Amino acid sequence: MELLQLKYFQTVARTEHMTKAAKELHVSQPALSVTIARLEEELGVPLFDRVGRQIRLNFLGKAFLKKVDTALGALEVGKREVADLAGLERGSVLLATTTLNRIAELITPFLAEYPHINFRITQASTEEMKVELLEKGEIDFCLTSSFIDRQGIGNLALMTEEIVLAVPSTHRLKDRQRIHLSEVANDPFISLKPGYSFRKITDDFCRKAGFIPNIICEGDEPAAISGLVRAGLGVAFLPIAAKKELPSLTLLHIEEPICQWTPHVAWNENQYLSLAAQTFRDFVERYDYEAKP
Repeated sequence: MELLQLKYFQTVARTEHMTKAAKELHVSQPALSVTIARLEEELGVPLFDRVGRQIRLNFLGKAFLKKVDTALGALEVGKREVADLAGLERGSVLLATTTLNRIAELITPFLAEYPHINFRITQASTEEMKVELLEKGEIDFCLTSSFIDRQGIGNLALMTEEIVLAVPSTHRLKDRQRIHLSEVANDPFISLKPGYSFRKITDDFCRKAGFIPNIICEGDEPAAISGLVRAGLGVAFLPIAAKKELPSLTLLHIEEPICQWTPHVAWNENQYLSLAAQTFRDFVERYDYEAKP
């Protein structure tokens, strides 16, 4: 029994279509049919039920497929482990985030310690998109706005951060240091679109303050929000880090309700993490956020 036979069988079993499987495997359909027939001959049982040109995986094929999936999955993990043993300098970390500036706060000090590890970063606008990428095994980690309470998803909390209100330089409250959120209940708000977890968090703040925000502009570019506030279009919630990143903004602390968030790094607990990915997770766990410059 050859490894190629098992890979071909796995693809045919998944598609239950010889032509589609042949195209996916970049082989001719006759060659694929011969390979499957030889596998069945070697096993001594048919793995598919054939009705005209259609094929369906039978109960014997389904039982065999479970073992093939396990065997090929173990081989793939073995390949990654061997690559790990070759050294961290060949490693890479696959990561999804909404805003690039947030993840830069982690990547910059990490690369100072491990300069040979590479990052491949994907932008995903919603938490659901990030979790989907995790569950498909397309990324190692994602940066989320809050804890993901889902079976099989691991979470590491980052530093809890205050959320403040950004107001235009001409705003009536611009000279105040602190406010109650209810004081801006009638102001126009600029916000992210529904689906962003940060939007859900800030909508909850407004509900606690006793009002539904009058959102006059919503988008999917967090970086653009500050520009619209500066232009005088309305007010917006921002993490306190904006004070360092956007010093020209007028930021007001919110006394009531308490407004803060705790971003998390999440990963799929059922997915193999390369040595590079494990090293990044360990770094996140021990990183001293209070001591960062």
